[in-house]
Amino acid sequence: MKHSKTNPSPTDTSSSYPIPAMKELFEAILRLKSPDEAARFFRDLLTIAELKEFANRWQAVKMLSQGTSYTVIAEKLGMSTATVTRVAHWFHHGMDGYKAVADRMFQKLKT
Repeated sequence: MKHSKTNPSPTDTSSSYPIPAMKELFEAILRLKSPDEAARFFRDLLTIAELKEFANRWQAVKMLSQGTSYTVIAEKLGMSTATVTRVAHWFHHGMDGYKAVADRMFQKLKT
């Protein structure tokens, strides 16, 4: 795959915003005030299939943070092991976005 400004290399951390509209989107997300408001915003923004995919990836992060095996995650979530592997790669070697939020949300599950 060729990498460019709109499709940066996965290892390129020089910019968190490959396109300016991304920063504005992230700022909009930070203004959401409740899970219900977030659900309505994301439903307007994404298709049901996209929402399900994102939700499943987030569940994979949760399960990875609990030490669940890739195979079990793939079976329980109905996703390919390739997708689980990709999520795990970013969980362990990404920009720590998954870890930052997972630590805040799933701290209670670890204790």
